[in-house]
Amino acid sequence: MASSLTKDPAGTPAAEKTFLGHPRGLANLFMTEMWERYSYYGMRALLVLYLSAEVADGGLGFDAATAIAIYSVYNAMVYLLALPGGWFGDRVWGARKTVAVSGTVIMIGHFLLALPTEVSFFIGLGFIAAGSGLLKANISTMVGHLYRDKNDPRRDGGFTIFYMGINLGAFAAPLTIGWVGQKINWHYGFALAGVGMAIGLAFYLLGFRNLAPESNRVPAPLSDTERATIVKRAMIWLLVAVVAYALVGLSGQFTIDWVLWPLTILGLALPTYYLVRVRRDSDLEPVERSRMSAYVWFFIAAAAFWAIYDQTGSTLTLFAKDSTAGSLFGFDFPSSWFQSLNPLYVMALAPVFAWLWVALSRRGKEPSTLSKFATGLVLIGGSFFVMMLAQTASSGGVKVTPLWLCSVYLIQTVGELTLSPVGLSLTTKLAPAKYASQMMGVWFLAVTAGSSVISLLQLVGAPTDTEWWFASQGAIAMAGGVAIFMFRRKVQPLMGGVH
Repeated sequence: MASSLTKDPAGTPAAEKTFLGHPRGLANLFMTEMWERYSYYGMRALLVLYLSAEVADGGLGFDAATAIAIYSVYNAMVYLLALPGGWFGDRVWGARKTVAVSGTVIMIGHFLLALPTEVSFFIGLGFIAAGSGLLKANISTMVGHLYRDKNDPRRDGGFTIFYMGINLGAFAAPLTIGWVGQKINWHYGFALAGVGMAIGLAFYLLGFRNLAPESNRVPAPLSDTERATIVKRAMIWLLVAVVAYALVGLSGQFTIDWVLWPLTILGLALPTYYLVRVRRDSDLEPVERSRMSAYVWFFIAAAAFWAIYDQTGSTLTLFAKDSTAGSLFGFDFPSSWFQSLNPLYVMALAPVFAWLWVALSRRGKEPSTLSKFATGLVLIGGSFFVMMLAQTASSGGVKVTPLWLCSVYLIQTVGELTLSPVGLSLTTKLAPAKYASQMMGVWFLAVTAGSSVISLLQLVGAPTDTEWWFASQGAIAMAGGVAIFMFRRKVQPLMGGVH
């Protein structure tokens, strides 16, 4: 821990504690996000496996396509709800209070999953999705609040450190929660995820004094009239949904598809609508509108990236269980452990990338953000061409070596490090002042759009256990990366001086 002499707002000298050269509050946000990600990724490591496991083995017994669709819709809703989560931070509670409430809701959700009933399981998923949405946009925005200058050279490095906390939790989760769930009891694993969220919440509440004062402010509080109107509309839509699903249920026609189809369509339509709405807001300054035009390019690139990347918890998890040997060099392990590979690679490589960007910047050779995004897309596409080869090698029921998935995750990680931390930071830079927290929600809508595409493909019957599945998506991603690189010089001027 280091400290430097600075001045407080009143102008008197004060010792400013730092964390790895960054504001001290980064440490508290780091720990909160680490434990929240531990709970999320631990549960995610078990989700498709539990959904597709036979009832006799304690699972829910869904077929693979339905399990992948449920997972994809759930993942889409987690990130979709980051949008109202950002809205709550901007208009109702402020970022700091919103994160405190969301952590509590997530913790309750995980403990509901631990109850051995199907109804409580799906209610718990809803709680976790809602809580995660509230937390995601606001905690990332609070990291941005720690740096008063949007062009602070420490800013990208701070988000990279924060990103390492995410991956530390994600690394430990499958090794512990995954092992307990697969080897002992599914619901014990879900309960362990709840314990992890409780620890993260404690770290957050104890670190309030280290956070930026801005995080406790409501940037654009609702008027009484606005509040009454919103509550009225919400109650009307809730009543419509209750009546519609009650009629379907009473008719005896209700299946899981009645939930999956509407949510999938919502996950595709809402991101499009919201981007257009923000871009056309008449309150925006010309430079803010220009930056939003540039942001659309980054959003599309990110959506294509996450569509492939987030299959680690669905199609790749099932490939690990059904088509990959569960031992390496004489050591046996459960299939959920493969999901620790990506965060392990991130922790090893993130410091290298953080150093690399700074070193290249000093020499005037750092790639533009568009070039980094293009590289990420090409790499994620390339990883699915490797999966195509792995799928071919597993034909006829052959169990392939774990090194296939080890290679795929390594390629995806390098692509992730060129796109995700940079995208988080860039969003806070390009965000119009009116939509500060909400723009972090828009960034997460890219995951919603990508996961919704995968859900749609499952609902229409696209097979995931074929070479075509991997090759087609890999080709689209790589083509997108090349296109973005070719048009990068036309987008850069739209960014209004943000680099």
